[in-house]
Amino acid sequence: MVKLRDLDPSASPLDYYGAELRRLREAAGLSQPQLGSCVFVTASLIGQIETTRRVPTRDFSERVDAALGTDGLFSRLVGLVLRSQLPTWFQPYAEMEAQASFISTYQCQLVYGLLQTEAYARALLGVDHPGREPELVAARMERQRILERGTPPALWVVLGEAVLHQEVGGQDVMRGQLARLLEFRDHPWVQVQVLPYSVGQHTGMMGSFNLLRFEDDPDLFYAESYDTGHMTANSQVIRERSVGYARLQSCALSTGGSAELIARVMEERYGQRAAPEGRTVA
Repeated sequence: MVKLRDLDPSASPLDYYGAELRRLREAAGLSQPQLGSCVFVTASLIGQIETTRRVPTRDFSERVDAALGTDGLFSRLVGLVLRSQLPTWFQPYAEMEAQASFISTYQCQLVYGLLQTEAYARALLGVDHPGREPELVAARMERQRILERGTPPALWVVLGEAVLHQEVGGQDVMRGQLARLLEFRDHPWVQVQVLPYSVGQHTGMMGSFNLLRFEDDPDLFYAESYDTGHMTANSQVIRERSVGYARLQSCALSTGGSAELIARVMEERYGQRAAPEGRTVA
């Protein structure tokens, strides 16, 4: 069993979560093994979360809410906890992304985070953060919940063709990731286009970037380097990049043509073809 230690609930969302879990567990008269039995985890895991040595998942939080009758407290807290696990320099963008009504992104190397599978994200994050994959992947999957809202943001994605060929995590992972992209071909709020190699030089060759549009706030431009992000509402930058994005879309394949290319790459490079509805077949 993990040795208890005092927590400062104001230190971070994770500390607050751990302190509340311990407080409400004890108020319910439950030991760590007893609560673990109720939510189907070990007493050690309960102790590790209570002492901030492990980051809770959304599934764990929902089960704790049910076991302790806490009216969704931990399900609400876990979003803040997972967001706090994102790199500090990325957190401001994630907060803006969650509030945007329209997201436009051009990605020249990787699938955009909102469309990544868990396996693809795990392979990426494991390169620079070995050992921290569980919490970082959970944080990335938490970002994707905005697409499940009653009124999700409109998401337009242009992917450079290289994204389809850059093998991340092995062939199985890439098959799953490309299949995931195909699931959006008829989605009412998500549009995926591929910018083919045949376009040659284009306005996105300086790198990936995102544009966020809001109901009542100024638009934002975002781009990042290895360990920092740059976000601005400068009207001239927004104007130039909006025109640049429109040019990328006009050069990219249609959504139907993009789906055909994704399916072809899946079959020829990763050994599986896609059924017309977006399902994959051997």
